[in-house]
Amino acid sequence: MNNKIHMYENILIRPFKRESDDIEELTRLLNRAYKELDDMGFKYHATYQNSDVTRQRIDGAYCLVGIHNDKIIATITYYKPGIKSGSEWYEKEDVGVVGQFGVLPGYRSIGLGAYMMDMVEAAAHSEGTAEIALDTAEGTQHLRSYYGRRGYRFIGYVDWEMTNYESVIMSKNLNGLSLKTDS
Repeated sequence: MNNKIHMYENILIRPFKRESDDIEELTRLLNRAYKELDDMGFKYHATYQNSDVTRQRIDGAYCLVGIHNDKIIATITYYKPGIKSGSEWYEKEDVGVVGQFGVLPGYRSIGLGAYMMDMVEAAAHSEGTAEIALDTAEGTQHLRSYYGRRGYRFIGYVDWEMTNYESVIMSKNLNGLSLKTDS
């Protein structure tokens, strides 16, 4: 993955710098970004994870952050094929995985999340990844619809130990796509 810096509106998007960025701030962002889902009764890992878990979850992955006024306001993590496990689909040699995707409520509906997804999809595609997958709670129809509009299709179910719901795995074929952002 590359280390290019991008701008979206007045928001800086760049890789998380493990040496200098604040893992506590990234964790607080994830906890806050997933609070709405927690309030709906879905105990996503990101709703309650601590900084040690955040560090483990980005280790070996490509973690992007959106920065506005020197604060992390959005994030997305991409795992190259072969990194994620726990699902037969995730363990395929040509399937990358997106996780820990969150945008603070005040920055939603401006296209920032879509732009960050475009960046991750383009980066995965440029590396030759055939599919990019993710999972979300079966009961979050709004998220399933959002990913469906982005071209993700239903693959199957997985029941993660650390959540209180069954997840649906969705995946998007990246072969032959004309992606919106340069990688």
